[in-house]
Amino acid sequence: MDQWIEFVGYAASLLVAISLMMRSVLRLRILNLLGALCFSIYGALIGAYPVAVVNAAIILINLYYLAGMLRTHTYFSTVDADADSAYVQAFLKFHAADIQRFFPDWADQPAPGQIRWLILRDAQPVGLFVGTPADQGGLQVQLDYVIPGYRDLKPGNFVYSQQSERFKALGIDHLYSAPATEAHRTYLRRMGFVPRANAGQGEVFWRAL
Repeated sequence: MDQWIEFVGYAASLLVAISLMMRSVLRLRILNLLGALCFSIYGALIGAYPVAVVNAAIILINLYYLAGMLRTHTYFSTVDADADSAYVQAFLKFHAADIQRFFPDWADQPAPGQIRWLILRDAQPVGLFVGTPADQGGLQVQLDYVIPGYRDLKPGNFVYSQQSERFKALGIDHLYSAPATEAHRTYLRRMGFVPRANAGQGEVFWRAL
């Protein structure tokens, strides 16, 4: 029984520590809430009632902010991002190291007909999407980057689901991307992309519109 109680305490500490490493505020709140719940149970089990009470208060605080986050309506939009825009160049330079983590092969190469959108979330620039038209109605997604703190899949859902008619109006009926990292592969799968054989181009994920 004593070992089980210790396990609860260790689990609480681990959850709180992991929560502090989250870049997403939503994930931070959820993990911190779970850690506080474990700490509250742990405090009650060992008779440390101040620990239990303080962490019960932390649970309520996290629930309050989580409820507010879930109730808040998020407004997404895009603005065209010219390749020679001073802001776009500053954005790419500032986030260059983080972009390379997910897109190690990324090189800024403007091309005719290329789609470049700054993704705005509540009028705040949070991401950059770059795609180059290919033959037979395809669009090669070369960059789909979202800054830390906003990677809750909502920007991706906005681009790939809510903008599908916009792509079709440009003559695009499918998207494809060549992931270079496991994190990017996981993201593409969650966005509805599927692996597809594509001779001579290596691993390619494909999504119909």
